[in-house]
Order: sequence, then C-alpha cells, then structure tokens
Amino acid sequence: MKADLHTYLRGGRDALLWKLDGLGEYDVRRPLTPTATNLLGLVKHAAVWESRYFGIVFGRPFAEELPYADASAEPNADMWVTADETREEIVDLYRRACAHADATIEALALDDTGVVPWWGDATVTLHAVLVHVVAETQRHAGHADIVRELIDGTAGLLPQLDNLPDVDDSWWRSHRRRVERSALDAGAR
Repeated sequence: MKADLHTYLRGGRDALLWKLDGLGEYDVRRPLTPTATNLLGLVKHAAVWESRYFGIVFGRPFAEELPYADASAEPNADMWVTADETREEIVDLYRRACAHADATIEALALDDTGVVPWWGDATVTLHAVLVHVVAETQRHAGHADIVRELIDGTAGLLPQLDNLPDVDDSWWRSHRRRVERSALDAGAR
C-alpha cells in the first residue's frame, strides 16, 4: 500500500513539473485566476508543503529555511514567485523537498505517527499524511492542467499519456460551441 501511494504522489509531482515545459518566464508565473493561481507558484507551494508534512510532522525537519512558509510571511507568499527567484531555483527546491519527503516515506512505516502543528497538534500516521499529500498534489496538478490549457492549449495528464480523445482541433472547437450552447440554453430557462 505504501508503494502504491508513493507512486501516485510521484505521478502528481511529474504532472506538476511537466506543465512548466516549453513555457517562458512570464507564462510560468502569470496569474490566470482571480486568486493569482500560476504554474510556478503551484510548484513552490507544493515544495513548501512536502517539506513540512514529511519534515516537521515526523521530526525530520527539512534542512533549508523557507521564509515564505513561516508564520510571519505575508498571506499566499508560497503561491507565487518573485522576479528575483528563478524557475531553476524553485524547481530545484521542489526536487530537494521531494527527495526529503521520499526519504521520510521510505524510513517510516505507514502506522508511524507524527504531530501536525497547523492542525492543532493532531497526531497522525504516515498513512494519513501520505494520503493527504497525494490528494493535495493531484489537486494542484489539476489546477496546473487548467492554467496550462489557458496559456497555450496544452492539455493532458503527461506528455506520453494525454488521456484525451484522439480528435482534431476542429472537433474541440465544435465541442466547445456545443457545450457553450447547452450552458446558454440552460441559463435561459
């Protein structure tokens, strides 16, 4: 079971990083929702929380200080990337956080416990944290799917497995018009 959960976590990580491929600095950082969701910010956020859940919770702190993750940081500081932070720094941070998380996952049994300070000092198992982080990583990979599609139309699960119907662009345009017409008709009722 631990291996299965770890596989799904790695899959979410891969999807999240893939969404950066082929994009320029502006596009990986640009906010595409009213709450400023952006691709590189999602990676930064995932790095912070993997380092915390698989570090602090199990008494295995991540070696690096993350000033945008502490209590004194401004709200959402971990959800965007400043002009001074490079894509390479953020991606490398994520890879280091993942390696740290992987070491914790490998070192502990699923029923080993830790304490989550930001959950009111709740005692949790590695199993519970692993399920939580898998769900959150996959959720953020889904956010990245949508943001990337808004940027340049790239969609799908992974480069080698897009998980989409084998249809051409004209089919998608027609499908979108059909969905829009249905929404308009339903809204007019």
